[in-house]
Amino acid sequence: MYQISEKILLTIWVGGMWAIGYIVVPVLFQMLEKPVAGNVAGQLFTVMSYIGIFSTVALMINILVKQGFSSRHWQLWVLFVMLLVIIIGQFVLQPMMLELKVAGLGLSEENRSLFGRLHGIASVLFLMNSLAGLALVVSGLERKM
Repeated sequence: MYQISEKILLTIWVGGMWAIGYIVVPVLFQMLEKPVAGNVAGQLFTVMSYIGIFSTVALMINILVKQGFSSRHWQLWVLFVMLLVIIIGQFVLQPMMLELKVAGLGLSEENRSLFGRLHGIASVLFLMNSLAGLALVVSGLERKM
């Protein structure tokens, strides 16, 4: 039963990242005004961040309960790094980007430039997490000796 629930949780989380990040958000920016698309995309990424936090913690606990801790269990380390990336994106980068939006991106070239850099960092972190998640889906969460 644990293995089935792990697979379902991993599929919902990683599948959601891929679907939202690489299908839904690009379509939003093609169909809607940029500010509206950005706001909707931000909300979708926030939802996925919370799903990711829940999923990583649940999967890590499940691995530790079933298999114990081993520094050689690379999947556990990948989940830990993914959790850190989610936390950085959601609780460091997102608030900084929101603050710049509230201050008015149109008011200053410096604000637009900083927003662009923060958005670029967030995009790279999202790409890293989506690829790491794909590696977990392909390999599974069981320790391979």
